[in-house]
Parts: sequence; structure tokens; C-alpha cells
Amino acid sequence: MPTTAGSWKAAEFRQLETQRFPLVSRFELKVGFSLLAIVGPTASGKSSLAISVARALQEQGIASEIINADSMQLYRGMDTGTAKLTHSEMQGVTHHLLDVIEPSQEMTAVEYSKLAQQKISDLTASGVMPILVGGSMFYVAAALDRLDFAPTDPSIRAELEARALEIGKISLHAELAALDPVSAKNIHSQNSRKVIRALEVIALTGQPFSSSFPEPEYLVPTLTLGIDVDREALKTRIAKRVSGMWEGGILDEAERLATSHSELSKTAKAAIGYNQAFGQLAGDCEASEAIAETIQLTNRYARRQMSWFRRDKRTVWLQDDGNLLDAALQRIRLEQ
Repeated sequence: MPTTAGSWKAAEFRQLETQRFPLVSRFELKVGFSLLAIVGPTASGKSSLAISVARALQEQGIASEIINADSMQLYRGMDTGTAKLTHSEMQGVTHHLLDVIEPSQEMTAVEYSKLAQQKISDLTASGVMPILVGGSMFYVAAALDRLDFAPTDPSIRAELEARALEIGKISLHAELAALDPVSAKNIHSQNSRKVIRALEVIALTGQPFSSSFPEPEYLVPTLTLGIDVDREALKTRIAKRVSGMWEGGILDEAERLATSHSELSKTAKAAIGYNQAFGQLAGDCEASEAIAETIQLTNRYARRQMSWFRRDKRTVWLQDDGNLLDAALQRIRLEQ
């Protein structure tokens, strides 16, 4: 059964997570949860809201720090294209799990779960309220929920990678759609890494990849807030953000990435925006084409994010109507 914020008792929490999270946080006793998560589509204002909430919590005597759950912001040197906050934009609020790996390294949800859960445990034990912020769907789930990750097999993965090169990304995605329509709907056809992972799990288990994500269950008492933005307004924000990426120097950043690393990881290389910047640098497209494609792909990604997050009935949705912070603080049971 899914567990909602406020339904936990301290004794139950101690019994459930004695080893991983040994302390019952004073936050749980005060507001009914010990971890706050803020989710939503790209360009919805998650980072801004998280900082405002963290500062409000601090004014109430509750120390709080932010944990990144954006898979691309884990990479060093990938700043402009990931809308990574500058030091001044953080407004004095401590952020964790930013710039932790090189662009040449691969990161998986399994590895991220270890990093995030350890950071959550460390902060809670030291009397700090963790605020998990991000829109990377699998990473958010990996940090928040009790998941039994499906097995892996390097030989099967190698076969699938070879097949992807042979038949192409679209055809490989079509094979996934035939075997597991639910997973295919949530994984973009160009994201061959995730398509291959889904097919790998199907080959190993004989079950759809989507079935490896059971009914979610929080590891610790959690309140998840989702930002609901009008679709047309979000499109405008995305277009503005993408244009700002090109004005802000994503081409220079992409060139530095390409020249400073002998080989970028598949994840970093395929990142929306950077992939298009690499294409422009190679002369495959003009700036206007790269920007237009980035906007289009980002809008598609935002729709998948909303589809994914909407399925989680534990999330409390806040309408972005100009009173977002007030609504968040009201739900957290704090007064500004």
C-alpha cells in the first residue's frame, strides 16, 4: 500500500528503516513528514520554489538543504544546457549532488539511488530537512521509493546495443512498443539507452519492463509537491529557456565538452540541447534549426514528465497561479 505524508507513526518508521534511516526526524514529528520532494516538468519553476520553501523553513527554525534529482545536472561542465543554478541564484541555500561526475562517466538510476538515499540519511541524521528537487522521473523514484531494481546482463545489453546500430533507434523502439506498450509510451524513441535497458529487463525476466515498477512506497515519510503549469504557458517558458541557452553560450560549453573529454558518456552526449549543439558545431544544422529541434524535444519531454508524475496519486499538485509559494507553505503547514 502506498504511504502518504502524515500517515506514519514514529514506531512504524523505526521498525521499517532501522538500519538505513535510524533516526525519527523531528521534522516528521512537527509537520508529518521527514523528506520534501518538489517535482514537475522542465521549466516549471521547481528550483525557484525549492529555494523559497527552504528559506521559509529556515525562518521557522528548520534547517533545510536541497538535493538535486536532475540527471543532467549531476555532470560537471554541463551548466548552461541544464539550467543549473549559479551560486548567487542559490541564495545561500546549500545544494547537493550537483557536479558529482565527469561527462565521460555513465550514471544510472541504481547508482543515483545510492547517492541520494545516503545524502537523505546524512542530512536527516544531522538535523537538516532534505528537499529533493528535479524532473528526472526514474531518478526521483529511485531516491524516494522502495524499489527492487531489475537484474542486468552485460552480454544481453551488448547484443541489444549492436542491434540498435544495425536497425536504428526507431525500429528498436518499435520492438519495445510491441513487447511493452506502457514502457514505450514513456521512453522516447531517440533514447536508445533506456530502450535497451527496457528490452534487457524483458529478455531477462520475461516480464514487461513496466512491471518492474510496482505500486510505489516511500522509504521515509515524504510529502511530494508537484507544480502544475498551464501547457501554453509552459511552452512559452520552454521556448524562452532554450533561446537563452544559445544566447548564454551552450555552443561554447558543448565545444569544451567535446574537446576536453576523449569520449562523452551516452547519457551526456544524448542530452537534449547538447545533442543539437553538437550537430550545429559539426555543421549538420543552422542555429535556428538546432533551437527549434531543442524546443520541440523539450516540449515532448515535458509531456512525458507530466504523464509520469500524474500517475503517482501521492503527489499534491499546486497550480502555478501566482501564489505558488503560499500554496506550498500552506500544504507544509507553515505560515509565511
